[in-house]
Amino acid sequence: MQIIKVFLSIVYLIAFFSVESLAITWNSAYIESFAKNYLTENILPPVDGKIAFEISSIDPRVVINSCQTPLQANIPENINRRNVNIKISCADSTPWQIYLHAKVERSFAVVVATNNIEKGVVLSKNNIGIEYLAPNKIRGEKLNNLEALLGSKAERRIAKGRTITRRNVCLICKGNVVTIEAQSNNFSIKTKGIALSSGNLHQQIKVKNSQSGRVIKAEISAINRVTINL
Repeated sequence: MQIIKVFLSIVYLIAFFSVESLAITWNSAYIESFAKNYLTENILPPVDGKIAFEISSIDPRVVINSCQTPLQANIPENINRRNVNIKISCADSTPWQIYLHAKVERSFAVVVATNNIEKGVVLSKNNIGIEYLAPNKIRGEKLNNLEALLGSKAERRIAKGRTITRRNVCLICKGNVVTIEAQSNNFSIKTKGIALSSGNLHQQIKVKNSQSGRVIKAEISAINRVTINL
């Protein structure tokens, strides 16, 4: 009988220490990295944009207990907010949880002036480029197609670092000589005209036919070219 008791005690101790050996004590650096990985996997960057996360550090006075089960993470609130709280939890026999504050920085690709651009200057890769800006730094319509703006002219002075908008550039500017192309499925006719208003790609502007004197509305299809679909 005594031998059986000793044997059972040994089995109990082995089982106890086996369970204890499965418990892992995580440090603050690991938990912060775990939280950032969770954000990266669950909050995707916006279309034509980037995303960055800033995780707050865990107070060094906080005691992080060991855990026998894999850590879990979730965001109990709207993930589209700029500030979120990540809940890190352990669900073993002695559960615990900790919250980490995080800032979610979203930025969007926009075309900006890389140099001061004076009125009438043609936009080129020497004076415009793509930058990623936070939404609160973007004024007006967001333009992110650099190639579509090349060849446009500044309608007013654009300071270095300012975003390019449809209001401060024109692919065809008022007074420009343009090619008017009237086209259908069977034929195409070209003539010259004068732009009576300014606009950008795919916008409609008023144009005066130089031969007939007739004023028409046509769609901007390229630099100094408008199209009428018959």
